[in-house]
Amino acid sequence: MSKIMKICDGNEAAAYVAYAFSEVAAIYPITPSSPMAEHADAWSANGKKNIFGQPVRLVEMQSEAGACGACHGALEAGALATSFTASQGLMLMIPTLHRISGERLPGVLHVASRTVGTHAFSIFGDHSDVMNCRQTGFALLSSGSVQESADLAAVAHLSAIKARIPFLHFFDGFRTSHEIQKIDVLSYDEYAKLVDYNALAAFRANALNPEDPRMRSLVDNPDIYFQLRESNNTAYAELPDIVEGYMAEISKLTGREYHLFNYYGAPDAERVIVAMGSVGGCAQEVVNYLNAKGEKVGFLQVHLFRPFSRKHLMAAMPKTVKKVAVLDRVKEIGSIGEPLYEDICAAYINESDRPAIYAGRYGLSSKDTTPAQLKAVFDNLLLDEPKNHFTIGIVDDVTHLSLPVGAPLLTEPEGTISCKFWGLGSDGTVGANKNSIKIIGETTDMYCQAYFEYDTKKSFGITKSHLRFGKKPISSTYYVSNADFIACHNQTYLSKYDIIHELKPHGSFLLNCEWKEDELEQHVPGEILKYIADNDIKFYIIDAIVLLLFCRLNQSVHQMNSHFPILSIYIQNTVMDCRKKHLCVRLCRYHIDIIRTGFHNIFQDTEFFTVLSVDIHADDICHVILILFQFHGILTRYKKRHLSVFFNINPKITSLLMLSIPLNFRITYCLKNFTPSISRGICSFPVSRTTSFRARKRFGSSVVGNTLTSPLIPWVDVITPTCR
Repeated sequence: MSKIMKICDGNEAAAYVAYAFSEVAAIYPITPSSPMAEHADAWSANGKKNIFGQPVRLVEMQSEAGACGACHGALEAGALATSFTASQGLMLMIPTLHRISGERLPGVLHVASRTVGTHAFSIFGDHSDVMNCRQTGFALLSSGSVQESADLAAVAHLSAIKARIPFLHFFDGFRTSHEIQKIDVLSYDEYAKLVDYNALAAFRANALNPEDPRMRSLVDNPDIYFQLRESNNTAYAELPDIVEGYMAEISKLTGREYHLFNYYGAPDAERVIVAMGSVGGCAQEVVNYLNAKGEKVGFLQVHLFRPFSRKHLMAAMPKTVKKVAVLDRVKEIGSIGEPLYEDICAAYINESDRPAIYAGRYGLSSKDTTPAQLKAVFDNLLLDEPKNHFTIGIVDDVTHLSLPVGAPLLTEPEGTISCKFWGLGSDGTVGANKNSIKIIGETTDMYCQAYFEYDTKKSFGITKSHLRFGKKPISSTYYVSNADFIACHNQTYLSKYDIIHELKPHGSFLLNCEWKEDELEQHVPGEILKYIADNDIKFYIIDAIVLLLFCRLNQSVHQMNSHFPILSIYIQNTVMDCRKKHLCVRLCRYHIDIIRTGFHNIFQDTEFFTVLSVDIHADDICHVILILFQFHGILTRYKKRHLSVFFNINPKITSLLMLSIPLNFRITYCLKNFTPSISRGICSFPVSRTTSFRARKRFGSSVVGNTLTSPLIPWVDVITPTCR
């Protein structure tokens, strides 16, 4: 069996599998599903082959309605087709979805589920778009994580081919579609072995062909229409078992157990939450937390929502359950309850020993759902008369349906490192953190997670990057609110937002500001300084603007800001065996004018960074802080030039700080064994004659032998690698 490790988001995970099983992809971009189409487009253009040994034929249409119509035509012609969409785009597809399902065509639609515009539009995620498609005849298959997006996408395609029933595979927009995780996927050869080629041949044989003309999609009269609609009952009744069978095949290959309904928790649970989507990760953490305290609770995750299988639901639910809370990520105005709640109620309606069932709503428009909120749901079920049709995540002071939420809970896996980065939209913070989490995932054996929070306008709005990594799998599908490390890239945020109180005691705080150390008391709010002092916070400051001025960048302030994303990464010392592993940092796609790659030297109490109110010792720091300042170039003619740095770090070194070389050309350094030495104001590296000339001409640097030397900012200390 061949597995491939990928550091990717939910969109890429689903697109990887969709590309494998598709011959035609008709696309039209819409947030947050656009990256799926972009990946498929790039792979097709580069000639990547699917499991049938050919590139996918990709076409971009004039709208989502056109994309779905193109898929319909391709399926009629006997080609396996797919598309990617969300929200209003999915609404435009609904008329054609009815036609595709009515003709039993095995198409698959991948949806990054998103809010449908009502009183206002929203680009963020909930299930309102998918729930509008319940009547289309498409099977609805839900994924709750990035890993599931890959695994269950394969189940959707394989089941569609075998059953000749189209599938709508969906996952939460942004929370899953844009969350980055380390996952593993099967090779295309493994997927190819699972295809029912007899069913595929029968589908192709039924294709429209001018050599074998036939009629379909006619206009029926009352004499036969009803009978023909009912004739599909058997196929849909058999579909749950087909899906369960392919889930078993995927489970066998991956080691991850999948069912139509996955139960997690105490086998004798008395209180159970039922839900779909990304809330499952948070719910599992809360179940672990409460069961460890002696409670009997559980969580039932729904994967196959349509067709809904009562048989599989009853098999998965504990027989001891007394109260059930069904959480829907949608608001269905005027109904007696939301869709999942109604289905659960209908499944139990004729059971004499049925549990009490209560409805709740959560997470509309990507509203964050925390462990404390889910504990509030379990606590509500303890009451003699639990509140029904409740909400969590908001304070409802109008209709008073919200549940009271207690103190925050810390349910992350033990040993998980949490980081939070406050940035300005388009300043590069998000992109830099995507790079950092991929570096951690690719160069260590740690699990990693990255999620990015920003408002609709994105550029020049506030951004928050939430990063986690550790030795145990991470399923914390909620914002970081108790961080080991916080970086604030805009000094004005200190007086506008409550940033520092989300930092753990003994944590680290990095502030990008123009203030000197003796000016901090004047500018930093006293409450922040008091919290830092009371909680033994390690406080770092840096003035990145000075670096830009040093590079002589003639750009506006907002363009300058976009050129210094700060990558701040905590890496546990125990993760990297520095004698065996290379830390490879690909710093950017364009010309890099100046790079400061630093590894803070902790082991000798030497401070190379502006560190306030703390002394750094080897025995009181258990993490390495890697800070990378990435600067995009000022000369467009160097756009295609890159710089990569490869380090094999001496095992005594826990980190470096402030290595600065003004370069405007492509060069790669590979230093497999080096001993650092400390010098002030000068940085030395071997360079070529051509390199020396360009650097001297642009920056006024001098060349000593074959070594380039450059003046640095006075307050910068440098570790100079000496090659052996």
